[in-house]
Amino acid sequence: MFYELAASTWGEEELEAIRSVIDSDRFTMGPRVAEFEQAFARYFGANHAVMVNSGSSANLIAVASLFFKQDRPLQRGDEVIVPAISWSTTYHPLQQYGLKLKFVDVELDTLNVDMRQLEDSITEKTRLIVAVSILGNPAGLDRMREIADARGIYLLEDNCESMDAELAGRKAGTFGHLNTFSCFFSHHISTMEGGIVLTDDLELCHLARSLRAHGWTRDLPADSPVFQRKGSDHFEAYRFILPGYNVRPIEMSGAIGLRQLEKLPAFTARRRRNLATFERLFGGDDRFIIQRENGKSSSFSFPIVLSPDAPIDRDRVFAALKEADIGFRVITGGCFLRHDCIKFYDYEVHGNGVPNAEIAHDRGFFVGNHPFDLTPQIERLHDVLDKTCA
Repeated sequence: MFYELAASTWGEEELEAIRSVIDSDRFTMGPRVAEFEQAFARYFGANHAVMVNSGSSANLIAVASLFFKQDRPLQRGDEVIVPAISWSTTYHPLQQYGLKLKFVDVELDTLNVDMRQLEDSITEKTRLIVAVSILGNPAGLDRMREIADARGIYLLEDNCESMDAELAGRKAGTFGHLNTFSCFFSHHISTMEGGIVLTDDLELCHLARSLRAHGWTRDLPADSPVFQRKGSDHFEAYRFILPGYNVRPIEMSGAIGLRQLEKLPAFTARRRRNLATFERLFGGDDRFIIQRENGKSSSFSFPIVLSPDAPIDRDRVFAALKEADIGFRVITGGCFLRHDCIKFYDYEVHGNGVPNAEIAHDRGFFVGNHPFDLTPQIERLHDVLDKTCA
């Protein structure tokens, strides 16, 4: 395809990392995963990182960890504020743990939650805010943390789409009590499959480590704040303290992650140069709504919303993109309220609905961004859209 939605970022370094794991004959989670966790935490300036098998699993054990805190744990029925646009597994763990979701509309020009509406949506029942930075563009993370701290609310930052973005001099994915990342094939770094939970809180880190591997104590030190030793080493090695999962990563993912993390700064710089080209061609054109950058985007992709004020047929646009061999897809997961699975949720919608999320769902799409020069691809994209939307 001339302009792919996703592209490989691997080189010989990643293949050599795989070969080194094969030569070691250690494939299950081990020292390379631990080394990657330490390197990842250092890169983002956090105390603790816990690697799992996907960003979705990272969200699952992050939510679960908040239910098992010793002090002020979440309870079933508690209210959680969420944006109307995100990926499905931002929301599913919240439903699976019995929380009541309150959906808040997004800003059409950032695709992130409308902060004025978010502040207005909070009630005495609110126990958790889920912050999502859409497609590399930081949400109002600094203000969300201020609100959370002032009201005694937990902040969970789903940063699966925005690794290496920055806001107010900090990396996105460091503002929450818990923060999650994805290392899927198409994301900023790829470890085949993989995800990370990042936190500065030792208790939450140890809860996440236990939940990651069966709910046992084996991966925790004897002085952990989440349990007290009761028996011999024979018993403690297979002692279960939480209703956990098996969402461990494999050793290859940790080894690959170390090589990819070394390349991340250059990847982000190249993505931002592509973003500058995209903004030069599409910025200021009233037919197209593109993301207004908040802070410093790591530019996962290039979302476009066809202006509702312009008489443009999106189906005609899609046909033209297909003919031009340009890949495209829905913006993240679209408006989540439009999906069939919402019937299984306990939820409400704040205010007067989510009209901007609906517009993005019905008139939006995105094309890929990759860590190499995309000037010819972006220029063809602009040429196709300029002619089709004339």
